[in-house]
Amino acid sequence: MSIALRSQLGRRADYTHTHNLKSGRHGWLRLTPAYSVKVVEDLLQPHTRPLRVYDPFCGTGTTALSASCHGHSATTTDINPFLVWLAKAKTARYSKASLLRTRAVAGLVAAMLRTEELGFSAPPPIHNIDRWWSRKTVAYLCSLRSAIEGACERETSEQTLLLVAFCRTLMRVSNAAFNHQSMSFKAPVETPDVGYAELNAMFLDDVAFVVTAAEDEPAGTASVILGDAREAATVVNGPFDLVITSPPYANRMSYIRELRPYMYWLGYLQNGRDAGELDWTAIGGTWGIATSRLTTWEKEATSYDDPVLQEAVERIALSGNANGPLLGRYVAKYHDDIWRHLQSLTAVLAPGAKVNYIVGNSTFYGVLVSVEKYYAEMLRRLGFADVRCVPLRKRNSKKELIEFNVAGTWVS
Repeated sequence: MSIALRSQLGRRADYTHTHNLKSGRHGWLRLTPAYSVKVVEDLLQPHTRPLRVYDPFCGTGTTALSASCHGHSATTTDINPFLVWLAKAKTARYSKASLLRTRAVAGLVAAMLRTEELGFSAPPPIHNIDRWWSRKTVAYLCSLRSAIEGACERETSEQTLLLVAFCRTLMRVSNAAFNHQSMSFKAPVETPDVGYAELNAMFLDDVAFVVTAAEDEPAGTASVILGDAREAATVVNGPFDLVITSPPYANRMSYIRELRPYMYWLGYLQNGRDAGELDWTAIGGTWGIATSRLTTWEKEATSYDDPVLQEAVERIALSGNANGPLLGRYVAKYHDDIWRHLQSLTAVLAPGAKVNYIVGNSTFYGVLVSVEKYYAEMLRRLGFADVRCVPLRKRNSKKELIEFNVAGTWVS
């Protein structure tokens, strides 16, 4: 992309996760790498008849929720069980009676927690938990989690909505900061512990936000499936008319790292090895043990082969940085995984299906990895027509980094 064109692009805050925060169910939980519902809305807008919409990289369920709200039939998959739970919660329909019970149970739970002497379960085994929350806050969150479990039957609508509110609260009272590309921590300052009365008020406020958003039911349907996007043909039943998705970027940002507060508190993670194992199964994951496994990964005969990509991989590996060889493998494996996904995707597309991949380019040690061009080349090789890379926005980091929509039409 030319310097002139880059300068014409804006940062488009409405095309980032910040646009979702006040958008009903889309704003239930914050995930910094999540893409904007505004992007999805713009891509859905031209389609006036009901379609079968597929998002192979579910994330927080943005595409599935948006598509179902517009009367489409949505299917989405993810390899992370917490994200599958969240997307199911966001796309579900809740009866008026269930929402009334949720409010009533929330009031009962808050009443149980008015005393700080209430017993509580053990905190989750998240590393260095004192960095996240004060000890009194941890005690409150443990009591709150136990109270929700005791007040609701498992896997009911009431429990689901209260756990979403619980996740909102635990992040509100945490020391997490979101002023960088990935989640970090606020500067260490001495702050007084928040009392249970104020914590209760925050929780009830979060319950009200969640329940109010849940009152607005999707007009269409959504199916959320635990599965690997690289095996799309064996996980979902097509044919699909439209694909709108945002895969993990080739930038070593780990979704497990961003999600670990929620996943530890809700029991999806028990230790760091669990996190690394799950990240290794994900495309672009390098958290924990995934990094060490990457050091021995080698391309196979069926791996994606592109001389332009291979040149970039070699330049990264030979950059002179100690991590160059590792990150060269990372970039190669990332694109190989995407190639496997796209090959499998073609089996579940209807003739004339439109695909839209929201992706960003990357840089490693001064080497620009033009991810959008590699996606476009893969689509062309597989038989897609009208393949194009449409720049969407500048990203809030290096000036070279741009977000694109790589679009095409399935004709084979």
